[in-house]
Amino acid sequence: MVPVSWYVILSAVVFGIGVIGVLTRRNMLIVLMSIELIFNAANINLVAFSHYLQSLNGQVFVFFVITVAAAEAAIGLAILVCLFRNKETVEVDDVSIMKG
Repeated sequence: MVPVSWYVILSAVVFGIGVIGVLTRRNMLIVLMSIELIFNAANINLVAFSHYLQSLNGQVFVFFVITVAAAEAAIGLAILVCLFRNKETVEVDDVSIMKG
């Protein structure tokens, strides 16, 4: 039996990698993948605590988080493709076209 603390540590490491990726990278594709890592860290916690508490609520909530992550990825990639067609770059610093 694996203790819950190991899952929490794994989740914290994945979350930390995601946050570092969002804060340090300039490529938008890497930033989107880092956001997905943050979502996956939350999912690890939800499933671990759901199993620990013998409740299915966390596992059901994971499906909603996965749905939001899929929608975020689809919309983010669509914006990324449109931006690349217009500006021919995917760098975060070069994006000023969306300013109001």
